[in-house]
Amino acid sequence: MVRPYAMTRGRTTSPAQHRLDLIAVVIAEDWAAGAPEADQTLSPEHVDIVELCRDTPQSVAELAAELDLPIGVIRVLIGDLVAHELVHVTRPVPPAELPDESILRDVISGLRAL
Repeated sequence: MVRPYAMTRGRTTSPAQHRLDLIAVVIAEDWAAGAPEADQTLSPEHVDIVELCRDTPQSVAELAAELDLPIGVIRVLIGDLVAHELVHVTRPVPPAELPDESILRDVISGLRAL
């Protein structure tokens, strides 16, 4: 068993971590099909994350559960993969930026009237 701080080389943050809330979705880059296994600087956990995201985009929380690792460790590892450009992260739209429900209802009513 490897201690979490050993997996992250003692780091507790990464440059991309500010964007990694639990529901952020991690997507493997298409061009990185065989790259993770060949890169000697990546740990087995890095490769596992890319493999899991290759078939289906995964949330940060899903990756932590699947790999049985703490969220903090997953965030640092994903930050490394973002820096290597092997994955990219999409954030959900914050509720404050969503359109108002009444506006959407007015649009739907207007379309029905056509």
